[in-house]
Amino acid sequence: MKSQRRLLKVCATAITIACCLPAFAYAEPVVQSAAAAERISVVVEGQGPDIILIPGLASSREVWAGLAKKLSATHRLHLVQIAGFAGQPAITDRDNLVAAPAAEAIGDYIQRQRLTAPAIIGHSLGGEVALMIAARHPERVGRVMVVDALPFYSLLFSPDATVEAVKPRADAFRAAIMAAPDEQSEAMQTAAIARLVKDQAARPALIKAGLQSDKQTVADATRELMITDLRPELHNITAPVEVVYAWDTLYGFPAANTDATYRHAYASLPKIKLHRIDDSFHFIMLDQPQQFADAVSEFIGQ
Repeated sequence: MKSQRRLLKVCATAITIACCLPAFAYAEPVVQSAAAAERISVVVEGQGPDIILIPGLASSREVWAGLAKKLSATHRLHLVQIAGFAGQPAITDRDNLVAAPAAEAIGDYIQRQRLTAPAIIGHSLGGEVALMIAARHPERVGRVMVVDALPFYSLLFSPDATVEAVKPRADAFRAAIMAAPDEQSEAMQTAAIARLVKDQAARPALIKAGLQSDKQTVADATRELMITDLRPELHNITAPVEVVYAWDTLYGFPAANTDATYRHAYASLPKIKLHRIDDSFHFIMLDQPQQFADAVSEFIGQ
């Protein structure tokens, strides 16, 4: 029993770090495109300047449903779905990577669709994907909004974290996710989601979405996030970047600590705006939808 409880705790922590996301009722795709061997699919809605919306780990594009209703009247939205998440068919990667290939697929999509300097908004893992695109293909990006994500997630463990130092922990988290018996999945998801969203009414849907995601993809992406340090690449970004991040009294530490973490993490980014939204957990678009929508409107110049 002790070993089972220990495994449950480790898995719940790993899933929390990986930032599992929800599934909501959403319209059928208007246009769907595939890119880079089906790494992503894209639904296009609305007309106007282009905005690419990237959800996080274990999430459907439907997480953007509320925001999309407000933006589709004035913008053309490209709602991304990453393979292996929230019921999307998984694909095999020889290097066990998820975020980096998705970034290349979205960069390829921008080029093939001849999008001119689109805005990119990414939440959690999607935020890291957005940074990858902006750093590795700066000419394809107009502006970037990163939502509650760091360029090196392991800074959550220590401000002095390094890739080499964190690899054993990342490997352990990945192994724990893969080893967890199916009957523990709901408990793991429940424990993780309680740390990620304040809105209790939204939690059942979020738990379900996590259970619909491919376990191997989630485990691989968790490890990838933990050992990927994008800080050395940030100086390559030429587009303006805004980072929107959450803080709540229930975090148990001062807001100033969170501010310092984000300032430290993005110190090498030349064009950066940091925007904290209080009384919210990780899912800012769910916990504070109006404040988040206002931030997006300012970001896109609406």
